[in-house]
Amino acid sequence: MIYAGILAGGTGTRMGISNMPKQFLELGKKPILIHTIEKFLLEPEIEKIVVGVHEDWVSHAEDLVEQYVSAFADRIIITPGGVDRNTTIENIINRINEYKPLTDEDIIVTHDSVRPFITLRIIKDNICLAKESDAVDTVVEAVDTIVESTNGEYISSIPNRAHYYQGQTPQSFKCLDFLSLYNSLDKEEKQILTDACKIFVIKGKKVALAKGEYSNIKITTVTDLKIAKSMLEDE
Repeated sequence: MIYAGILAGGTGTRMGISNMPKQFLELGKKPILIHTIEKFLLEPEIEKIVVGVHEDWVSHAEDLVEQYVSAFADRIIITPGGVDRNTTIENIINRINEYKPLTDEDIIVTHDSVRPFITLRIIKDNICLAKESDAVDTVVEAVDTIVESTNGEYISSIPNRAHYYQGQTPQSFKCLDFLSLYNSLDKEEKQILTDACKIFVIKGKKVALAKGEYSNIKITTVTDLKIAKSMLEDE
């Protein structure tokens, strides 16, 4: 089976325009989260879309599903997230296992709830590559010069931009592989994690690259939200 895991567990309100987490803010006539869910509803190969939400916002998320996508509610599961990105993925996978016991071939396509401009092509590419690889990371080529500074004051190196990519989501992998690898990490290894694919890299697994889109932006600031509204108007 193929599942989608939407990561909406954050409670950050750093935009400063609402007390509501950013994934619930309106973009056009719908919340950002709903835009994202709708993109995954377009892929018929996805069995269930499981949304990991902070426990304080589970009821709100369920109400949004009922209000905006009630016709597809049977394909959507809202579940409490974890304390961070990877524990949210862990909770989502455990919820999938409650729905239907996991097999070695079950794949999850994990995606940031605040990346509503994901394309169906990216989703399909992730599914295809996840069937053949240990894991998949969606990336775009770095377009700016990459500057490294080990002390935050002076440049320590300027690496070759041609070898560098900017990470996006989705990140995709087999559900049981994630659980096994994540649970095998020690406390120090878990502390340096920035995303799920790093778990696979740490453990020496092959992580395939899926081509992203520069339009697949993550909405985290007021400026991002303004850009997203402009992009929506151009669609």
